[in-house]
Amino acid sequence: MPDLPETPDTRPTSPAAERNKSAILAALQTLLPSSGRLLEIAAGTGQHAVFCAAGMPGWQWQPSDPDPASLLAIAAWSTTQHSPRLLPALQLDVLTEPWPAEVSDSAFSWDALFCANMLHIAPWACCAALMRGAARLLTADGQLITYGPYRVQGEPISPGNQAFDADLRARNPAWGLRWLHDVAEQAEAAGLQLNQRHAMPANNQILVFRRRAAAA
Repeated sequence: MPDLPETPDTRPTSPAAERNKSAILAALQTLLPSSGRLLEIAAGTGQHAVFCAAGMPGWQWQPSDPDPASLLAIAAWSTTQHSPRLLPALQLDVLTEPWPAEVSDSAFSWDALFCANMLHIAPWACCAALMRGAARLLTADGQLITYGPYRVQGEPISPGNQAFDADLRARNPAWGLRWLHDVAEQAEAAGLQLNQRHAMPANNQILVFRRRAAAA
């Protein structure tokens, strides 16, 4: 029988998401319990969503993104790599309040929020909006987990991140790598606190935020 030609893969693809998905999944498997409900903010192409949902079968994974084109991409990835715990993507812009009823009708209802590579390619106001949303929706023990490159006071910036920051700012003055202390301050204002920081490949970091402990 002759070999049949391969069907071309027309799904929108992010090379960065393809490179970092395994490291992100490994981190989430370490940070999170065996089951729960997770809301992904700015899911992009959906590659993280389908890969991590498959690798975390105890978790219900809800992807979201503000861009209609991204919602189509997530649907395409979900169709070809179906996971029963992966929900259809929702349109969600962190700056538009209230957030969709599907995620916000019941406060304190999400065990985790996950957001990768948004803060440096979005207006700075998105950081505060993300923190406020997480503070509204996370369970008492819930975690907001962000992934991406950050600038850290007292730590030298890598040449790659320095060049990336310059490129982002040239493309849009509202973009750029965020200072870790500024992100932490936005979290504090919303009632969250930076709980953990983990180094990731390619000079990225995972940040874990939890509810601020009540004063004794």
